[in-house]
Amino acid sequence: MTFQQLTYVVEVSKCGSINKAAHNLFLSQSGISTAIRDLEDELGVHFFNRSNRGVEFTPEGEEFVSYAVSLLEQKSRIESLYTSARSAPTPVRFAVSTQRYPFAEDAFLRLLKEVDAPGYNLSIRETGMDAVIQDVCEHRADVGVIFLSDLTEKIIRRRMDAQDVEFHELEAVPPCVYLRRDHPLTACASLTEAKLAEYPYACFEHDQGAAADFSEEYRLLPERKPAKTICVNSRTAMMEVLAASNAFTTGSGLLTAGLSDERVISIPLEGRGNVRLGWIRAKSKKTSPQAEQFLRLLAEAAAEAAAYTRTVQKRQIVHRE
Repeated sequence: MTFQQLTYVVEVSKCGSINKAAHNLFLSQSGISTAIRDLEDELGVHFFNRSNRGVEFTPEGEEFVSYAVSLLEQKSRIESLYTSARSAPTPVRFAVSTQRYPFAEDAFLRLLKEVDAPGYNLSIRETGMDAVIQDVCEHRADVGVIFLSDLTEKIIRRRMDAQDVEFHELEAVPPCVYLRRDHPLTACASLTEAKLAEYPYACFEHDQGAAADFSEEYRLLPERKPAKTICVNSRTAMMEVLAASNAFTTGSGLLTAGLSDERVISIPLEGRGNVRLGWIRAKSKKTSPQAEQFLRLLAEAAAEAAAYTRTVQKRQIVHRE
């Protein structure tokens, strides 16, 4: 079966006559008849009956025409799409998959301001760590942004090694607790698990079956599970929960000027090793110019966020005193 044969059958259906169809297509009547008969033999279907008045399609023939019209329309759309694409400049393409970090969003917004191309396709996806690694492994994202900690690094690196993904560190920062500015614990310069025990714990939902090591939050390893837990699926929802309640969550503590919610602050956790923020890529994939541009901006945004966070936390200490 060929598109040419489909065209002949559809044209005969429109004209109601093989002779008229041949005239419209600038072909001989015998040529069209032979091509249609070959298609009928191939499919085992009789499309129409001939008479002095023209042709009358069988029920099977009418059904076939409906499918043929659909296929020919799709063929036309595909040809139109890629014919125009060949004449247009190749668009700039870049995709980043990231855990829910304002500094990663900041870098992406900076990229939008810098990109100078007649066409581009840029995307950012905020999701859990497990999904970020998978996006990079399966080349849905050019770059991923995640964190490692002393508690989780071994199992996460094992996963990345198995999927041929490499990690590059950006910033090493102390893990922190996020809570609202007027929370009962904001008088503390640092926090322990014991001080947090009575308050609701807010966390991001993660993919079913994903290990706790791939969670969004910095693991506290409490002796027992929190009695009060609030689960959300977006950074916006998390900020609203923290700002409206005595709930807390854990993480890098990084705040980004202009993008972080000013109703929420971060306080360092006591006695913990640093959180290592970084980017990942597939070892087998060459870094594109657009990815290199984003990574430069990402390093700038992460460094500025770390400096801004230190400044804000120092102000908090002064305010307490």
